[in-house]
Amino acid sequence: MLEKRGEFYPFGAAMSTGGESRLLGGGPRRDTSTAALPMLVDGLRLDRADFRAVAICSYVRLPDSDAVRVNLEHQEGQAVHFVVPYDNKGLSRGVEYGEPRRGTPFRQVWT
Repeated sequence: MLEKRGEFYPFGAAMSTGGESRLLGGGPRRDTSTAALPMLVDGLRLDRADFRAVAICSYVRLPDSDAVRVNLEHQEGQAVHFVVPYDNKGLSRGVEYGEPRRGTPFRQVWT
């Protein structure tokens, strides 16, 4: 998304209790950066009985760069949080990614 559009839109992935995986999220819209993430999390919370595990990817601003945040949660309680800094050089020059950093895990779906 970053290389194609120059922006990052929140999206998720879920593994059902039956083992099927699916991607979740909407396409680019004006309200995507502010409204899509809470709507995605709310939707996952509503359907959490159907899921074994979820991943939520979203944009965050770190003190030193922009970053992609990835939250992974399992219904049994495990949670992992990573951020991957990036520098968007522009549509013609691509995106440069930094080293992933592990963050403090937090739960959003199974709270």
